[in-house]
Amino acid sequence: MVPADLQRQLSPIITKGFVIKRAVFQSCLELYPMDQWNDLMAKVGQLNQFNRKNNDFTRRFTAGVRRLEFDTTGRINIPSDLMVIAGIRHEVVLTTSIGIIEIWNAEKYEKAISDA
Repeated sequence: MVPADLQRQLSPIITKGFVIKRAVFQSCLELYPMDQWNDLMAKVGQLNQFNRKNNDFTRRFTAGVRRLEFDTTGRINIPSDLMVIAGIRHEVVLTTSIGIIEIWNAEKYEKAISDA
């Protein structure tokens, strides 16, 4: 269940849907508004895919990508394989990070914050 305050903030874009994916550098999930995701994919699409580093990056960046929508009660259904990757079981932390929402296992989030 997405907190009501966050739902209100997202209300202008909520009907367009979202993309959820595993993070590249953290053990969390990233939730992108569809418009932001499309803009980002346009930039990634401009990379030379004949360059091995670009190809590897694109593969890693788009691993586990799924489209999500909020249901009528403000919930999102996170695919179980992504929950396993992020270690999400019971307590979840939603945090914003420059245009995206990060979804963390609560213990891993606290550790990442204290390590930083």
